[in-house]
Amino acid sequence: MKKCPYCAEEIQDEAIKCKHCGEFLGPRTKSRQEDRPWYFRTPTIVTAILLVMPLALPLVWFNPHYSRKTKVVVSFVVLIATYFIWTGTIQAFKTMQEYYKLMM
Repeated sequence: MKKCPYCAEEIQDEAIKCKHCGEFLGPRTKSRQEDRPWYFRTPTIVTAILLVMPLALPLVWFNPHYSRKTKVVVSFVVLIATYFIWTGTIQAFKTMQEYYKLMM
């Protein structure tokens, strides 16, 4: 028997997880996100999509951890969002141009 380093309760020598406090006793393993290069991690991809929209799609398509379905869905959503953003931007410029013509 040995003591848990977290709660100091008695546990078996072969224990991997403490039955009292629920902490793992062995060396910590990396999460799936930490195993990936920084440019394939989800926060990086989401940030890139929010900043440069369709220019970030290669990060999605070259990511070996995403399924084909995920890649297609993300691409579709990004392209639709890009279309609406561009349409709104063009409409805003047209409206501004009309206001400036009225002012002059």
